[in-house]
Amino acid sequence: MQQSQERRSALKKIALGAAAVGSGSVAYASNELEQSSYKPKLMLKGNVNHSVCRWCYNPMPLEELIEGSQELGLKSIEILGPDDWKQVQKAGLTCAVATDSFVSIENGFNEPANHDKLRKGYQGLINQAADDGLPNVICFSGNRRDISDEQGLEQCAIGLEPLVKLAEQRNIMLIMELLNSKVNHKDYQCDKTPWGVKLVEKIGSPNFKLLYDIYHMQIMEGDVIATIQAYHEHIAHYHTGGVPGRHEINETQELYYPAIIKAVLETGYTGYLGQEFVPTWEDKLAALKQGVEICDV
Repeated sequence: MQQSQERRSALKKIALGAAAVGSGSVAYASNELEQSSYKPKLMLKGNVNHSVCRWCYNPMPLEELIEGSQELGLKSIEILGPDDWKQVQKAGLTCAVATDSFVSIENGFNEPANHDKLRKGYQGLINQAADDGLPNVICFSGNRRDISDEQGLEQCAIGLEPLVKLAEQRNIMLIMELLNSKVNHKDYQCDKTPWGVKLVEKIGSPNFKLLYDIYHMQIMEGDVIATIQAYHEHIAHYHTGGVPGRHEINETQELYYPAIIKAVLETGYTGYLGQEFVPTWEDKLAALKQGVEICDV
């Protein structure tokens, strides 16, 4: 009995030690420990271009997020409009993904009635992003509203055609985000990787690809690494998020991000990785630090 207890104790110590070392030298520290030992300066490996999505840190002032991102070694704060991305650029960072107030998830390119308004807005946005040297501009399919998958593909391609040509001229990547229609974005049409891939192939431009959101596609499809390996040529940007809940990407959720990000890098990807989880910790920058460490493979 005593030997059995000692063995269990020894195994527990070994397991804790292995967790601290982690796979690929990345550890999933506990929330309590990480928050209490937060030190912003990181020694990043340089394999990942780290970015963070602005909206996840509201109502934190942008100035505070900029300062925290600089201290953590991030290169980008993304999902910003022109005024905000200019402020970020002045601080020496970039904005990996540009947007603006007219951009709509629900009312997208799958509905012809939206085309004129969207084209007008995106022409200005693409030109502004290009003028400021940003890499990506985000767009959305819109909700189905009884539009078939075939109709949606055709109508998105028609609506996007002149904008893709402009993106080619201005060296901008126009990216459509894959979102889940099960939990967060009911009725959204671009909710499966194969549908998005068909749209990329239909448009047939090197300047139109997908934003593969790992959180959303885990909910809709799973099989994340195999999907990335199969379709990486159709993907221009990645987002993170813990499943379920879209919170921290540590051991509290079901995805093992070190393996996922390693698989992304093995495809030859050199773009940005956007942290898009909503922190639950009181110290939100400590949560961001942990997420960056987990993905810094």
